Amino acid sequence: ALVLWVLLALSFLWFGSFASGGGTALAPLTHFPVGWDERSQRLFWAYSSIAVFFVALVFSRVVYTVVERFMEVVAVVTLVGLVIACSHPAVLAQLPSFTRGLIVPQWPPPRPWDPADATKLLTAITFAGLGGFWTLFYSYWLREKGAGMASRMGHVEGLRGRHEVEFEAGAVPSDASAALPMWRRFLMVDSAVGIIGNIVTTLMTCLLAYAVLHPQGLLPDKYELAVVQSRFFELSWGAPGRMLFLIVAAAFLSDTWMATADAVARIHTDCLLSFFPSARRWSVKRWYLICLVIGTVVTCVTMLFSEPGPLILLSALIGFLGTVSFAVFLYLLNHRLLPRHLDRRLCPQRWAAIGLGVSGTAYAALALAYLFRDQIATR
Repeated sequence: ALVLWVLLALSFLWFGSFASGGGTALAPLTHFPVGWDERSQRLFWAYSSIAVFFVALVFSRVVYTVVERFMEVVAVVTLVGLVIACSHPAVLAQLPSFTRGLIVPQWPPPRPWDPADATKLLTAITFAGLGGFWTLFYSYWLREKGAGMASRMGHVEGLRGRHEVEFEAGAVPSDASAALPMWRRFLMVDSAVGIIGNIVTTLMTCLLAYAVLHPQGLLPDKYELAVVQSRFFELSWGAPGRMLFLIVAAAFLSDTWMATADAVARIHTDCLLSFFPSARRWSVKRWYLICLVIGTVVTCVTMLFSEPGPLILLSALIGFLGTVSFAVFLYLLNHRLLPRHLDRRLCPQRWAAIGLGVSGTAYAALALAYLFRDQIATR
């Protein structure tokens, strides 16, 4: 756990790049502040969005409620917009060839493999797999939603909250085995919403990129991450569609900063209280707010280091290395440690271990291929 905590801390030094990416959408939309260069305008909007979301988190009653409601609105608007954009005749005309490419990739490829694309490919795999270290956030969000026994726990609150969260509060009820099938069904459905939603939106975005950007040789890069992709909505609605996409993209990327800032602060708080028992003399709320402030300051500094794209790639690359280690650590936790303390019926079953082994092997193979990509390319 300590090793994963260190890797997580390194990975999320750079998540200010999402707010910076949101700035790449608002800067060309507003051209404000007038007279500033492109980079300065982008940073202005990045810092402004961070300030707005930071205040929203700090002064909320229940932090998770703010995160959840904003994410739901952005997700619905994004999904509806993508569906309409994919319904355009020019996009539908490319659907057959796009589908064939998914099933049977073109070989030889349209252009020779460029080793420089390896990091981008690894980043795409990481986010397609729900984001590397972002997978750790799910359990915290389940707790905040009050799923299962978490309904008996408190919530992490902002300054307006009046309750305290009990650290390590929990119990195994006597009728747990009877409720176990219902709990597993809930987890299957709840996680499936995220997994299926991620797959569908990723495929729609890929289809739009293939149909709209690829014929023109356009790639989102540098300070035009959102500007280039705004052609997705522009195809259906013209200039208003372009403006709508930039607004949604800014909200989506800035919202990612908010959700990440919240979750990273939760994990750091949890780890501090777990590894250092003396830290428990301070409340969960105090540690959460301290970690949130530190994380915000750090990301405000690190997003000055480079353009949004390279920072997102760096964060994803570190997250991918962490994902490789997940399989080993999760196997030891779920299939070796937990059975010693809980009824085996309450622990993950054998099929889960098999799935963990398959995914872990796949990620490890990709990691080795990435590390030795230069040697592989010369053969």
